[in-house]
Amino acid sequence: MGMDDESMRKRLQLDDAEQLPSLSYKALASKGKRAEEIFETIHTHIWERVNSHLGTCANNYVQLVEQLGIMRFGHRPRVADTFSGSGQIPFEAARLGCDVYASDLNPIACLLTWSAFKIAGASDSRRAEIANEQARVIAEAKSKIDALGVETDGKGWRGKVYLYCLEVLCPTSGWRVPVLQSLVVSVGYRVVAKLVPDPTNKRYKIRLGHNASDLELKTAETGTITRNSRYGEAYLTHTVNGVLHRNSISGIRGDNASNEDGVERPRNRLRQWENSDLLFREEDIFGERLYAIQWIEESAASRPKSEFRDVTEEDLAREELVTEHVRVNLGEWQRLGYVPDLKIEPGAPPRYQGRSLVVERGWTRWQHAFNPRQILLNATLLSCCQTAESLGMTIRGLDVNSRLSVWHRSHGGGGSVQKVFMNQALNPLYDYGSRGLAYLTPFISSLGSHAPIAGDYDIVNGPAIEFTSSADLFITDPPYGDAVKYEELLDFFIAWVRKRNIPEFKDWIWDSRRAIAVKGEDHDFKLGMVAAYKRMAERMPENGLQIVMFTHQSGSIWTDMANIVWASGLRVTAAWYVVTETDSALRDGQYVKGTILLVLRKRLETIDTARDELAYELAEEVKNQVDLLTGLNKDVKDLYRDENLFEDADLQMAGYAAALRVLTRYCTIDGVSMPHEAMRPRVKGQTTMIDELIAFAVNIANEYLVPDGVDRAVWEKSAGIERFYLKMLDMESKDIHVLSNYQNFAKAFKVQDYGVVMDEVKANHANLKSASQLGKRGMTAAEEFGPTLLRSVLYAVHLLQEDKIKPEDVLHQLRDLVPDYFRERERITALADYVSKKTAKTRPDESSNAMVLRDLVRRERV
Repeated sequence: MGMDDESMRKRLQLDDAEQLPSLSYKALASKGKRAEEIFETIHTHIWERVNSHLGTCANNYVQLVEQLGIMRFGHRPRVADTFSGSGQIPFEAARLGCDVYASDLNPIACLLTWSAFKIAGASDSRRAEIANEQARVIAEAKSKIDALGVETDGKGWRGKVYLYCLEVLCPTSGWRVPVLQSLVVSVGYRVVAKLVPDPTNKRYKIRLGHNASDLELKTAETGTITRNSRYGEAYLTHTVNGVLHRNSISGIRGDNASNEDGVERPRNRLRQWENSDLLFREEDIFGERLYAIQWIEESAASRPKSEFRDVTEEDLAREELVTEHVRVNLGEWQRLGYVPDLKIEPGAPPRYQGRSLVVERGWTRWQHAFNPRQILLNATLLSCCQTAESLGMTIRGLDVNSRLSVWHRSHGGGGSVQKVFMNQALNPLYDYGSRGLAYLTPFISSLGSHAPIAGDYDIVNGPAIEFTSSADLFITDPPYGDAVKYEELLDFFIAWVRKRNIPEFKDWIWDSRRAIAVKGEDHDFKLGMVAAYKRMAERMPENGLQIVMFTHQSGSIWTDMANIVWASGLRVTAAWYVVTETDSALRDGQYVKGTILLVLRKRLETIDTARDELAYELAEEVKNQVDLLTGLNKDVKDLYRDENLFEDADLQMAGYAAALRVLTRYCTIDGVSMPHEAMRPRVKGQTTMIDELIAFAVNIANEYLVPDGVDRAVWEKSAGIERFYLKMLDMESKDIHVLSNYQNFAKAFKVQDYGVVMDEVKANHANLKSASQLGKRGMTAAEEFGPTLLRSVLYAVHLLQEDKIKPEDVLHQLRDLVPDYFRERERITALADYVSKKTAKTRPDESSNAMVLRDLVRRERV
């Protein structure tokens, strides 16, 4: 992995005389190259030690993998992934020298995998041919676009970005108002949009302001869409003749819901678009308008001049020409498969992917998610593709050239059109960016990094249960818990490709096949997973292995996983933890930082046990696993890291993994055949024996979630709500206020009502009540927190903060509150000291008074 000192020197490209900087591993890694970027040289120094240890004679990974495969299986290892997605697992396995099999139900996933092997993994000469062919596609498309004259101004400038927004009739003012999230056009170019009233036509002209001051940019951040909170209701907001008009978008649409067969279905007044529709009609509630264009000068310069301009009559004439050209050719383009005609099929609960496109805009087919200019560009490019490689590269442009492409006003300095799939929401936008061919070209012409593959490969479009080959190793990252419903998302791409007759894909089915996709959390999900993993087990030798990637904090999902392993004839023999999330700002806080890799083998023995005996095994296994992870945290901190490898959420997952390792070792528990029991449908509300055993294991893991600074003896004597308060106080000291953490730990510590100690319960802004906010409320024995020692300590801190009575009187009240006070003095001082340290930055006054309390108790005479 390139973590040793010699490898790090190579990653930093240090000369022989240069010393390795005394920095944390995180800092070193951020400065150096990634290991895969210098894959050929980073490990040249390790092979003598590796060969000595393994009994091999390898000089690189490909040789090592082949030799180890022959030792274990008698041949070069064959790796299969039957939930391959975009193909990262099989691709990397092939790079290491394995023969691989990759399959997925979704054809777009298979296309991504196929493209990785055929383009990133191709030889240098073949990559040159692919690059030349794609250059021809782009040149031919440019010739056709230029012949229409719709991307140039006739003065040596070409359109780079076209900015569009919705326009809607305000019901209270009667004005047509552009719907803009922000009036900032470009932060880097300091351009803002100014709404100029046109009273005669009751609408706004949009004029661009250049060289905007900091104040003007700040003011322009608010557009005509306002909200009461970040994710609250959207309101159309504007002022006419000094009168503020504010109307909800949902009210303008006329949103309501009807109940059909017990299912709530959203309704409104939006017209449902027809196949031939390219734009909103005049009578529609919404309209759409072009409001700015970014132009670039046509020159050979690496960074040509660029500027934002107002929309002119000539620009609108070009828009009309684009629309008319697409309207005339739409039917033929759809027949040939250059433009979609596939209906949008809204997804199922809980995400209803695609439903908002229909409900919030009235779009009914996938081409409606693209405006005429985007359809023209995408269709022209696709019509020029003659090879499978070109098709695979060109459809990437759909992801950055749609009505769902966000215009990021500051990205890259001047702004950029973002990917549709920067998230998996498929939400319609109020304003968006559309790329011109010049701006789209880099995205669809790049071949990406060259990563030659050493093994043979087979890519199949089909479900896991139809696997008929054989493999020594199965490495899978399966769908679970409706994590991401790709079968509902990828119609976005399938719609553009499904009619193309590509010889390489003649056996593929260009449909998402939602009906047979493994999904959900119900009994059908379990049956689908069992069928898949049972088939893999059948096609695996007795000394074969399966590696299952699993990251989930739901007890019911882990119970299902145990049942799937049992029913598939497998058992969990090991669980490895790989840190996968450490640096992303999106992952700051107490998220799961590791992925658990479950190692499965065939269950070749029939072993019986009793539930009582399992409890002891589970306790020991969980203890060993948590000790391992916490030990690793300490070891790496002692070495060179400045952050935990694993967080509390990972320790909780350790409980789940340890439970599976113990449970699936046995075929019969208390006389019950577990493979048979595993296939029993889950009864809603029922807690099974496996649920209870897994919960028992997780509860043991929770016992180890001791915050930094709390003595274990104090922790063990603390009630659940005390542990919750202490734990969350530790998180708040690190500026972590993610609401789900509070909810998860309240559940982990069996807190009845964590709300009694909460000041705020907002997403990303949750926090506990301070000592002064708690005051003297909730101190009765009937309260969950009231009779606890920590509550009494916080009350004493509150009294010291109030400064209404003498410190010795505070001590007197504390003695009255705490039964067996003198035996509890050590715990009181420990709790007061902990509160003082954890609130030092967030509540300095509370911190200083907690320190005073600590010293008062510590120094009082007995």
